[in-house]
Amino acid sequence: MAAETELTPTSYIDHHLTYLTTQVSEGSFWVLHVDTLVTSLVLGVISFGFIWLVVRKATSGVPSKTQAFVELAVEFIDNEVKNTFHGNRHVLVAPLALTIFVWVLMMNAMDILPIDIMAWVTENVFGVHNWKIVPTTDVNTTFALALSVWFLMIFFNIKVKGLSGWMHELFCTPFGKNPLFWILNLLFNFIEYVSKPLSHSLRLFGNIYAGEIIFLLLGMWAATGVSGTIFGSILGAGWAIFHILIVTLQAFIFMMLTVVYISMAHESH
Repeated sequence: MAAETELTPTSYIDHHLTYLTTQVSEGSFWVLHVDTLVTSLVLGVISFGFIWLVVRKATSGVPSKTQAFVELAVEFIDNEVKNTFHGNRHVLVAPLALTIFVWVLMMNAMDILPIDIMAWVTENVFGVHNWKIVPTTDVNTTFALALSVWFLMIFFNIKVKGLSGWMHELFCTPFGKNPLFWILNLLFNFIEYVSKPLSHSLRLFGNIYAGEIIFLLLGMWAATGVSGTIFGSILGAGWAIFHILIVTLQAFIFMMLTVVYISMAHESH
């Protein structure tokens, strides 16, 4: 923030919450959050590239520490999916769950990095003034993930039950097949279908965004003087340790809700 002559709480928070954006075309209302897209893609390439390299070099003998770590993570996800989804989980559901958990965890974990240091790096090393490094504090990211799961849920509903079977379920559950209840059933199911992507996305966004705001407030306190620096640093370190649990838990919850929604799509009411 070298261009600013006076640091205020408003300017400090605005600086860290401003996206690097670009319009899709001149005069278009479509705006791309470049920082969110690039950071998400880079984290995806790094995390899954790492897993791919480990799997490629895996041996059937005594595993290395890295291979053992990846095997434990894969086995953990597979067991969680097994307890929820009772179909053939290895075709899509288990790999999807692993992908979501690892990717969301990596995006959440960016919130633990010192926000002022990362802002200095992006501004002085890469020459970018505004760059938000936590993709899941962007509601566009969480909504995109949740809508992808939502479309998969509808796809499996139609694949498993057929289009007619799915339509029958929309109009005839949960209150019965009587034509008098068709509109009520459809309304009830409509609310359910709308609430799933909303709750799925906003739960992740709200928790990670709240954590980012707390880091910003602690950072402002640390800039108020010697005592603020000491106490702000101590509290910031404590919050970062606690936040490790939050970012992991939110990735796990997002993954489990994905598995639950797809499992529900395979079941008939």
